[in-house]
Amino acid sequence: MNLNVLFFAAARDAVGTDTVTVDVPDGSTVGELQQLMIQRTPQLERWSQALLWAVNNRYAGCNQVLHASDVIACFPPVSGG
Repeated sequence: MNLNVLFFAAARDAVGTDTVTVDVPDGSTVGELQQLMIQRTPQLERWSQALLWAVNNRYAGCNQVLHASDVIACFPPVSGG
């Protein structure tokens, strides 16, 4: 299935664009998607333990199963006040 993944902040800088379309097997999880993105863009490795993922505007854990209609976003840890 094809998924569109949105990237923000330093994750966008690492990937070099704000949106990437990836083809993953049906039933793939957020964790599997993260591994694929790190393989494709090794610069993301520096945040591998702390990347935040959202699916349909809700934070998602690594075991969440993805669907073709999902809106997926990735961003590094954020701070602010």
